[in-house]
Amino acid sequence: MKFAIIKERKSPPDRRVVFSPSKLAEARKQFPEAIFKVESSDIRVFSDEQYKAEGFEVVENVSDCDVMIGVKEVPIDALIPNKKYFFFSHTIKKQPYNRKLLKAVLEKNIELYDHETIVNEKGFRLIGFGRYAGIVGTFNGFRAWGLKYDTWNLPKAGSLLNQEALINELNTLEIPNIKILLTGSGKVSNGVQEMLDAMGIKSVSVNDYLTNTFNEPVYCKIDVLDYNKRKDGKVIDDVFDFFNNPKDYESNFMRFAKVTDYYIAGHFYGDGAPYLYTRDDVKSPDFNIKVVADISCDVDGPVATTLRASTIADPVYGYNPQTETEIDYKDDKAITIMAVDNLPCELPQDASEGFGEQFLKHVIPAFFNNDADGVLLRAKITENGKLTDRFSYLQEYIDGIE
Repeated sequence: MKFAIIKERKSPPDRRVVFSPSKLAEARKQFPEAIFKVESSDIRVFSDEQYKAEGFEVVENVSDCDVMIGVKEVPIDALIPNKKYFFFSHTIKKQPYNRKLLKAVLEKNIELYDHETIVNEKGFRLIGFGRYAGIVGTFNGFRAWGLKYDTWNLPKAGSLLNQEALINELNTLEIPNIKILLTGSGKVSNGVQEMLDAMGIKSVSVNDYLTNTFNEPVYCKIDVLDYNKRKDGKVIDDVFDFFNNPKDYESNFMRFAKVTDYYIAGHFYGDGAPYLYTRDDVKSPDFNIKVVADISCDVDGPVATTLRASTIADPVYGYNPQTETEIDYKDDKAITIMAVDNLPCELPQDASEGFGEQFLKHVIPAFFNNDADGVLLRAKITENGKLTDRFSYLQEYIDGIE
């Protein structure tokens, strides 16, 4: 079987790649029966020469390969019919801007596997860039704080080589005695926690965070049962009660907002769950948050201060609580918002190394063990010009019926 590492063609350019040269060499060693080719690219963080140095064939045309492996959406005119493709298609939530892409995938008889649909038997994602979103988002949040208060001037994350360089920059700062709140329990929040711990910022319990003052910066990591409560007053410590019955809950976030200076949103938001805070909540004098790093970036959603996604080029904007509009982030009335929705792009080398490690562990073996764990079966969106049963709910989306 022939695998191709394809060139990223989406604009703006994305320098990430699923396999770094060293990780691709590991894949070849583990699966000598596989052939790996690399499509030439002047964009990706690793040069063609680096792949050639590992003994890989770098070519202009990969149409003789069976499996095409990329990161972002492939432009319709670049799709090769009758192939297997792996990339983030951004279609499984019926995103309107990619309806034509999915339709073209079907018309070209392409077998599509979305990185988001690569899950285990319990439905948990096996691969992703979440950890790196957390790493970069934390850095960008501290950068936003410095810009707002003119206390420090960090370089952009994209100008630094790797996570270690980001940490070194952060460790030059004198962080005031602020309280930092982190929501989430997955890869994103774990990436955030790595950064806060590397900075030597003390982790404190929910109770201490809510009731005590400190002579140093501290952070508190909370999960859904910390910032939500049952409407009937029952105290339940089973997180699956929340996941299965989100409408029985209401937000309990404001008790944290009252004592928080810098909020990092690293949670996953499920349909039907309460918003963490609303625009009315932000109007309250009890809302103390000054800077929000919204890594989750659900626009106009559960983190009500996120009016829009920001960009790597222009990552920070201000939110006026009273008018519910965007203003200059330096304005005294502004809550400063960092809501970049493609954060891992700023750390392409580390992100690519980590992603390739997961892809090699969970996906490549499935091609050689008859998909023993059902990874490919669960992830497959299209086959033989049709949607698979698991993704048949997308048919109306493809047909243009909203």
